[in-house]
Amino acid sequence: KSANPQWREQFDFHYFSDRKDILDIEVWRKDNKKHEELLGTCHVDITALPTKQTNCLELPLERHPGSLLMLIAVAPCTGVSISDLCVCPLGDPNERRQISQRYCIKNSFRDMKDVGFLQVKVLKAVDLMAADFSGKSDPFCVLELGNDMLQTHTVYKNLNPEWNKVFTFPIKDIHDVLQVTVFDEDGDKPPDFLGRVAIPLLSV
Repeated sequence: KSANPQWREQFDFHYFSDRKDILDIEVWRKDNKKHEELLGTCHVDITALPTKQTNCLELPLERHPGSLLMLIAVAPCTGVSISDLCVCPLGDPNERRQISQRYCIKNSFRDMKDVGFLQVKVLKAVDLMAADFSGKSDPFCVLELGNDMLQTHTVYKNLNPEWNKVFTFPIKDIHDVLQVTVFDEDGDKPPDFLGRVAIPLLSV
């Protein structure tokens, strides 16, 4: 019941600078669980924003009255990466040695926020459910750890997809749970859920 709502919410997205990304924002009004109405949209060209500073933007809603006030900070991604299996970041023995020194007992209290990192190799899925009329699916895999989310590419028309990707996450809380979810890409529609597995970090 407000024409001037204040949300004060923060969202983190992984932005890799080799891509040209547009941040799409929609404002919706909800009367009840069944009735929703789009109040307006706006778009932000991330590549046009200065990096390493907080940008205060007042964005008018397209074709609707009103505007959004947002703070957007663009900073280089640190500790998060996606790579192919053949160039796995931990494959180099020298890098493994440096990591062992970085997390040895004598350096435990050097940086209290640097708990460690998790590396996940997503190889393949087997015998997925068919989500399309053709008897196939277009599966992709989403990995979530805390507030970090990364995903694989889509393998089209396949119930036994192979992704062969390596994902690296910084660990902010050792009690976090890694959630791995498989979806079926469905064009402009929301993706269909094909399954999920949850792995507590303490169990690794």
